[in-house]
Amino acid sequence: MSGFTEYYVPAGFGEAEFTEKKSKFIGRVWRVKSDEEAQAKINEMREKHRDATHNVYAYIIRSGALMRYSDDGEPQGTSGLPVLGVFRNAGIYDVCCVVTRYFGGTLLGTGGLVRAYSHTASLALERAGISIVRKCLRALIACPYSIYDSILREIELIGASVEDTKYGEDIEMTVLIPEDSGETFNNRLRELSAGKVSAEILREEFIAMPLKKRDETNPRP
Repeated sequence: MSGFTEYYVPAGFGEAEFTEKKSKFIGRVWRVKSDEEAQAKINEMREKHRDATHNVYAYIIRSGALMRYSDDGEPQGTSGLPVLGVFRNAGIYDVCCVVTRYFGGTLLGTGGLVRAYSHTASLALERAGISIVRKCLRALIACPYSIYDSILREIELIGASVEDTKYGEDIEMTVLIPEDSGETFNNRLRELSAGKVSAEILREEFIAMPLKKRDETNPRP
């Protein structure tokens, strides 16, 4: 998406387990915004699972286009890169994933490892959910009560959201408007109010909006 006017991130924290031939895989996904934050999560999992066979990780930070991964002792290309690929293929940024493995005594082979690590990362992402981060216009709208319901319908139609509402002589709303809908929305406000109401743009900012509902059940392969 040109200029990153929108991109995808984890909606929250996600954790999932997967067992393959008695090897237990535990995947965890976080939204992170810096290399330091990602490393802190990785170190936390290394400490928590000091007895694990491997703590494989991958992360992508949008700022600086940073991507890193580690096989943590697994055969090269069988774990860290497949985990990274889950997020690259889905277009997810600002994400850190650690997949912990407890070896079950049976070798999985190269293909088996790739499938197990990527599947566990996918399950953890499913549990975390996905949000879309859009470039929005934060705007202030003051309107009479007579057209309030009509404005709410317009807000819903363009995928905007009301962040705050104050009721006084008029109604004052703080609204987050998708950047590409700002002009159209303002034109509709003027039509509804005979030119008396318009959106006062306060600033531009990136806002995360839920895209996929987090899965609160235990995922199964």
